Amino acid sequence: LPAMVKAFRVGEKAASSGFDWEKKEDVWAKVKEEIAEVETEMARGDKERTFDEVGDLFFSLINMCRLYGIDPELALEKTNKKFISRFQHMEAEADGRLFTEMTAEELDVLWCNAKKQER
Repeated sequence: LPAMVKAFRVGEKAASSGFDWEKKEDVWAKVKEEIAEVETEMARGDKERTFDEVGDLFFSLINMCRLYGIDPELALEKTNKKFISRFQHMEAEADGRLFTEMTAEELDVLWCNAKKQER
Protein backbone atom coordinates (compact mmCIF):
# COMPACT_ATOMS: atom_id res chain seq x y z
CA LEU A 1 0.00 0.00 0.00
CA PRO A 2 1.13 3.57 -0.56
CA ALA A 3 2.30 5.13 2.71
CA MET A 4 -0.53 7.68 2.79
CA VAL A 5 -3.21 5.00 2.46
CA LYS A 6 -1.46 2.82 5.02
CA ALA A 7 -1.25 5.69 7.52
CA PHE A 8 -4.96 6.42 7.03
CA ARG A 9 -5.88 2.79 7.64
CA VAL A 10 -3.58 2.49 10.65
CA GLY A 11 -5.34 5.53 12.12
CA GLU A 12 -8.73 3.96 11.43
CA LYS A 13 -7.69 0.70 13.08
CA ALA A 14 -6.32 2.50 16.15
CA ALA A 15 -9.52 4.56 16.39
CA SER A 16 -11.73 1.48 16.10
CA SER A 17 -9.91 -0.02 19.08
CA GLY A 18 -10.56 3.12 21.14
CA PHE A 19 -7.18 4.83 20.66
CA ASP A 20 -8.18 8.21 19.22
CA TRP A 21 -8.62 11.83 20.20
CA GLU A 22 -11.61 12.57 22.44
CA LYS A 23 -12.56 15.50 20.20
CA LYS A 24 -11.41 15.93 16.64
CA GLU A 25 -10.26 19.46 17.44
CA ASP A 26 -7.60 17.96 19.74
CA VAL A 27 -5.61 16.75 16.74
CA TRP A 28 -4.51 20.36 16.07
CA ALA A 29 -2.29 20.39 19.15
CA LYS A 30 -0.52 17.28 17.85
CA VAL A 31 -0.05 18.77 14.38
CA LYS A 32 1.39 21.96 15.90
CA GLU A 33 3.66 19.92 18.17
CA GLU A 34 4.99 17.97 15.19
CA ILE A 35 5.60 21.17 13.20
CA ALA A 36 7.60 22.57 16.12
CA GLU A 37 9.62 19.35 16.33
CA VAL A 38 10.43 19.50 12.60
CA GLU A 39 11.56 23.12 12.99
CA THR A 40 13.72 22.23 16.00
CA GLU A 41 15.49 19.35 14.25
CA MET A 42 16.01 21.39 11.08
CA ALA A 43 17.57 24.18 13.13
CA ARG A 44 19.89 21.63 14.74
CA GLY A 45 20.84 20.31 11.32
CA ASP A 46 20.01 16.74 12.31
CA LYS A 47 18.83 15.19 9.04
CA GLU A 48 17.94 11.80 10.51
CA ARG A 49 15.81 13.30 13.30
CA THR A 50 14.27 15.77 10.83
CA PHE A 51 13.37 12.84 8.59
CA ASP A 52 11.66 11.09 11.51
CA GLU A 53 9.80 14.23 12.57
CA VAL A 54 8.59 14.92 9.03
CA GLY A 55 7.14 11.40 8.99
CA ASP A 56 5.41 12.11 12.32
CA LEU A 57 4.02 15.35 10.89
CA PHE A 58 2.65 13.58 7.82
CA PHE A 59 1.08 10.91 10.03
CA SER A 60 -0.56 13.58 12.21
CA LEU A 61 -1.87 15.46 9.16
CA ILE A 62 -3.30 12.28 7.68
CA ASN A 63 -5.05 11.55 10.97
CA MET A 64 -6.40 15.10 10.99
CA CYS A 65 -7.85 14.38 7.55
CA ARG A 66 -9.41 11.16 8.82
CA LEU A 67 -11.04 12.95 11.73
CA TYR A 68 -12.44 15.69 9.50
CA GLY A 69 -13.62 13.34 6.73
CA ILE A 70 -11.07 14.53 4.17
CA ASP A 71 -9.47 12.09 1.74
CA PRO A 72 -5.80 13.12 1.93
CA GLU A 73 -4.97 11.55 -1.44
CA LEU A 74 -7.71 13.53 -3.20
CA ALA A 75 -6.80 16.72 -1.33
CA LEU A 76 -3.15 16.43 -2.35
CA GLU A 77 -4.01 15.58 -5.96
CA LYS A 78 -6.25 18.65 -6.16
CA THR A 79 -3.41 20.79 -4.80
CA ASN A 80 -0.97 19.28 -7.31
CA LYS A 81 -3.29 20.20 -10.17
CA LYS A 82 -3.79 23.69 -8.78
CA PHE A 83 -0.03 24.24 -8.44
CA ILE A 84 0.66 22.96 -11.96
CA SER A 85 -2.01 25.28 -13.35
CA ARG A 86 -0.60 28.28 -11.49
CA PHE A 87 2.97 27.46 -12.49
CA GLN A 88 1.98 27.14 -16.15
CA HIS A 89 0.24 30.50 -15.91
CA MET A 90 3.40 32.01 -14.42
CA GLU A 91 5.51 30.57 -17.25
CA ALA A 92 3.15 31.99 -19.86
CA GLU A 93 3.08 35.41 -18.21
CA ALA A 94 6.89 35.42 -17.90
CA ASP A 95 6.91 35.44 -21.71
CA GLY A 96 10.17 33.57 -22.14
CA ARG A 97 12.03 35.14 -19.23
CA LEU A 98 13.77 32.65 -16.97
CA PHE A 99 12.62 32.53 -13.38
CA THR A 100 16.28 32.39 -12.35
CA GLU A 101 16.69 35.89 -13.81
CA MET A 102 13.75 37.33 -11.88
CA THR A 103 13.64 38.81 -8.42
CA ALA A 104 11.61 37.27 -5.63
CA GLU A 105 9.23 40.22 -5.93
CA GLU A 106 8.69 39.62 -9.66
CA LEU A 107 8.02 35.95 -9.03
CA ASP A 108 5.57 36.85 -6.27
CA VAL A 109 3.66 39.10 -8.68
CA LEU A 110 3.47 36.26 -11.20
CA TRP A 111 2.26 33.88 -8.48
CA CYS A 112 -0.40 36.32 -7.25
CA ASN A 113 -1.59 36.90 -10.82
CA ALA A 114 -1.84 33.15 -11.36
CA LYS A 115 -3.93 32.81 -8.20
CA LYS A 116 -6.24 35.64 -9.34
CA GLN A 117 -6.64 33.92 -12.71
CA GLU A 118 -8.27 30.93 -10.98
CA ARG A 119 -11.06 32.97 -9.44
